Amino acid sequence: MPFHFFVAWRYLCGAQAREGGGRFLRFITFVAVGGVTVGVATLLLALAIVRGFSQEIEAKIIGFGAHVQVENVRHAPLDGAQDMMSHIISRSEVAGLQPVVNEFVLLRRSETEIDGISLWGTDSLPAYVKDEVVAGTSDLAPDGILRPPLIIGNRLAMNLGLSLGDRVTMLSTRNLHGASIIGMRPRFKQFDVGGIFETSLADFDETYVFTDITAARQLLNYKPDEVTRIDVTLHDVELAFSVARSLEEELGIAVLARTIFEIYRGLFAWVNLQEAIIPLVIGVLIVVAAFNIMGALLMVVLEKTREIGVMAAMGAARYSIRRLYSLLGLLIGTAGTIAGLVLALVCGFIQLRYGVITLPAEAYYMSIAPVALHWTDFALVSVVSLILCGASSYLPARFASRIDPIKVIRFS
Repeated sequence: MPFHFFVAWRYLCGAQAREGGGRFLRFITFVAVGGVTVGVATLLLALAIVRGFSQEIEAKIIGFGAHVQVENVRHAPLDGAQDMMSHIISRSEVAGLQPVVNEFVLLRRSETEIDGISLWGTDSLPAYVKDEVVAGTSDLAPDGILRPPLIIGNRLAMNLGLSLGDRVTMLSTRNLHGASIIGMRPRFKQFDVGGIFETSLADFDETYVFTDITAARQLLNYKPDEVTRIDVTLHDVELAFSVARSLEEELGIAVLARTIFEIYRGLFAWVNLQEAIIPLVIGVLIVVAAFNIMGALLMVVLEKTREIGVMAAMGAARYSIRRLYSLLGLLIGTAGTIAGLVLALVCGFIQLRYGVITLPAEAYYMSIAPVALHWTDFALVSVVSLILCGASSYLPARFASRIDPIKVIRFS
C-alpha cells in the first residue's frame, strides 16, 4: 500500500491527535463527511422529485389530450374526418388516434343543481383516464340501454351530489337559428352516470365529462363525419413538434395542429422552471460541503503539524505530503458521496413504497410526491461531488506541504 494512501486512511479512520484532541478531530471529520452526505442525498432527492413531477404531469396531460391535436383553424367542426384520419394513421410516427367531439354544455341534475362542463365524445375512454376510474365502468358503449352512459370526474360528482346510476340532462345551444336565443328551446339529451374517475387534476376532474361519440354528435348537432378534433398519439413524444408542423402542411391551411406542450404551455413551463432552478439552488449544498472539507483538512493540518515535520525530516517529499492531504480530502468526499447515494436510494424507495411525503392535490395535481430515480442523476452528482471535494482539498494540502520541518520539530 502506498505511503500517502496508508496515512490518509489512518487519518480518516480516526487516528489520534495530540494533547487529547482526537475526539474533536474525529468529530470534525464526521461533520465533513456528513456535510457531503446531506448535500449529495438532498440534491439527488430533489432531482428525483422534480423528474417525478415532470413525468406525472406529462402523463396526466397527455392522457387527456394525446401528443398532437388536429383541429379546424376557425374553431369549427372538422369535416371529412374519416379521410383525414386515414391519412394521419398512415404516417410511420403515429401510434394511434381518436376522433373527439368536444363542446361546452350545461349539465343539469335538478332545477337548482346545474353546472357548465366540457362534453368529450369519443369512441373509447382515453387509456390514462380509464386507469383512473374509481367507481363504475369505463365502457362508453350504450350497450342496448335507453340512455348512454356518462363518465364524470369525482370533483364534479361531489359538486352536484351525483352517484352511479343517477340520471342527468345535458343542454346545448349550439347552432340555434333565429334572431334571438330568447324563447328558443336548446337541444337536450338524458344520460346515466356510468363511471367516476379521479386524476387529482382539479381543473380536469370538475370540467370534463366523457360519453359515446354518437351520443355527443346527436346532442351537439354534428354530422356523422364531423369531429371537433383528432387526437394523435405518437411512438415518440419528442417528434410532436415536427409531426404537428408537417401535418399542417399536408392537411391544408384550414387545419391547425398543436402539440400538447403548446396547448398546456403554462403547466409545462411550471415544471421546466422547477427543473432549471431547483438543482442549482440545492447544488449549493455540495459547495458548502466542499468548504466543510476544506475547514476539516485545515484542522487536521494544524493538529498534525508535528507529524508533518517528522515525515518531512524522514525524507517525505513535499509532493508526497501534498498528495497525502489531497487524498484525505478525496477520501472524505468519497465516503460522503457513497453515504449520500445510499441515503438517497433508501429515502427514494421508502417514498415509492409508502408515500410518506403527501401533497395537497389542489396545488400540485397529485396527492403523493412522485419520485423518479435515474442512474444518470446518480452518476452526474457523484462525479461533480468528487471533483468539488478534490478541488477543495488543494489549498490545505498545499499549506501542509510548505511546512518547514526544522521549525516545527524545534518548537513543538
